[in-house]
Amino acid sequence: MFAGEAAQLSFCSLLSSLYCHCGHIMGTYAKILAASVCIVFLAIKWSAPTFDAESLKGARVLVTGASTGIGEQMAYHYARFGAQIVITARREKVLQQVAEKCKSLGAQQVFYIAADMGNDSDPDKVVEFALETFGGLDYLVLNHIGPTPFGMWEGDVEHVKWLMKVNFFSYLQMAWRALDSLEQNKGSIIVVSSLLGKLPSPFVAPYSSTKWALNGFFGSLYHELWMKKSNVSITICTLGLIDTESAMSKVKDLTTAPAYPATDAALNIITAGALREAELYYPYFTYIAALTKDWFPSITNYFIRATFKYNT
Repeated sequence: MFAGEAAQLSFCSLLSSLYCHCGHIMGTYAKILAASVCIVFLAIKWSAPTFDAESLKGARVLVTGASTGIGEQMAYHYARFGAQIVITARREKVLQQVAEKCKSLGAQQVFYIAADMGNDSDPDKVVEFALETFGGLDYLVLNHIGPTPFGMWEGDVEHVKWLMKVNFFSYLQMAWRALDSLEQNKGSIIVVSSLLGKLPSPFVAPYSSTKWALNGFFGSLYHELWMKKSNVSITICTLGLIDTESAMSKVKDLTTAPAYPATDAALNIITAGALREAELYYPYFTYIAALTKDWFPSITNYFIRATFKYNT
């Protein structure tokens, strides 16, 4: 499957089309409103704390889904910052290659453990391995996803159940297992989500449902931890279309929308987590796209459907 993934192809085209036609449909008011949002968003970014790369030197980090794509790139960035890293994914040989590169990039320590997040015991096994290896955790980066078809849903409920187990329940399982250690170490949980968890699109109903679930659960947990004055921060990352190999293989014949680099997405995720930000939107206009759903729902829905090629 893909990071942010196939249906996010709609969002880039959606924005382009929406704002091109916005002057005809909504007039001056819509333009002023969109400009105001951009100004507020940029003002917040400019006034935010500055990322200190030294803060990650020696940090104990667990990254899931780290064999390819965004997870792989996050592992490399953490390595460059001198972190101690455990990486996990299903393919052991690929993990070994990623680990070797992390060592060459400057990681203090690198370990890997192959795991299948659709297995009941593997999520706990991975966290246990990291805790035993490092004696604790500073960052839990939840990034893995299971493969799913890109197309109309044909009623395969069992697949949805399995995907929910991989993309959602395993995240909860790992977060709960790591929570005590993160509490002791003023650590962070970083959840890699998707615009599809905020803006529904066709052809990805199973995948989208898992991302909505992630946003809902970890959004609620964020409030609960704050109310308990917990030391643990949660960062939920909303991603647009990213140029991972799996993503591009799915969307190459469906859209001409631009895809954004996985290495840049990975760095933005790491930075947001280190700064303990509640949310990250990457690219920045994913934030505007999420808002248009509530401002102009009918128009947004029209352009979402219009961006897809579908032969009945």
